[in-house]
Amino acid sequence: MTKSGMIKQESKAKTLLVDLLVDLIAGLSFGISVNVFTAPNHIAPGGVTGFATLMNYIFGVPIGLMSFMINVPLLLMGVKILGKSFFLKTFKSVVIINFAVDVLAPALTRGYVYQGEKIMAGLMGGVLMGVCIGLVLQRGSTTGGLDIVGRMVKKKMPQFSIGKIMFAGDFTILAFSMLVYRNIESGLNGLICIFVSSKILDYLLYGMDKGMMLYVVSDRSEEISKAIMAEMVRGATLLHAEGAYSHDPKKVVLCAIRDHQYPAVKRLVQQIDPNAFMMVNDTHDILGSGFNDIGAE
Repeated sequence: MTKSGMIKQESKAKTLLVDLLVDLIAGLSFGISVNVFTAPNHIAPGGVTGFATLMNYIFGVPIGLMSFMINVPLLLMGVKILGKSFFLKTFKSVVIINFAVDVLAPALTRGYVYQGEKIMAGLMGGVLMGVCIGLVLQRGSTTGGLDIVGRMVKKKMPQFSIGKIMFAGDFTILAFSMLVYRNIESGLNGLICIFVSSKILDYLLYGMDKGMMLYVVSDRSEEISKAIMAEMVRGATLLHAEGAYSHDPKKVVLCAIRDHQYPAVKRLVQQIDPNAFMMVNDTHDILGSGFNDIGAE
């Protein structure tokens, strides 16, 4: 074997070792969430885990085992559509996480159950679930469940977004949980859990430096761009464009800003040109000078 081949093998082995360690940490986080906070407090946090939680309440089937039994056929159905690499990575994560839910987390917590305010159970459960999902996604894997269904449906029917598919599944589980537990509080706490989990996930994937991308079409584009650079200390780019109807040449100001700077920039544009056409997009990650280092992990 050549030296480069040996280096590649060592690199793959290190990557696999890190993946397994991250899956283990994520699994413990998820297991504590389920065993300490959500399941004992009658909270079914949407998705496959939520369904498995309800089956555990009704039939006594272990939550991790039930989740694994649901995920395996989903993964097998998704092999051809999503690829072998996705299958292997997700299968690895699903096995470790669900083993942690049923075996490792209960052993670590020694049967401890949170018995305080149920809304706090939803909050803490959501935090720990978000940590788990975020860690796994950062390593290029997933926790399975509705994410697999969403990806498969998206491949076959591109008009449906993964987010909407997962929302529909989560909403169904939350509605079912209110029937099973016979109270609205369970559904509301489940909704809190899902919301908090999504916010923690966004933080882990994108950080706190979310920003905005502005496009300003104006006859005074150069004046606007100079004002943004001088008063907001932000860079701006002038894009050359052409009106589709009039075919008149236009200059479009392109600028990335922090969320808190938007009101000031909006006022600045309105003062210079009240007739300006302005488009604003949320941007999850901005890399480069003045924002996050493009080389940062």
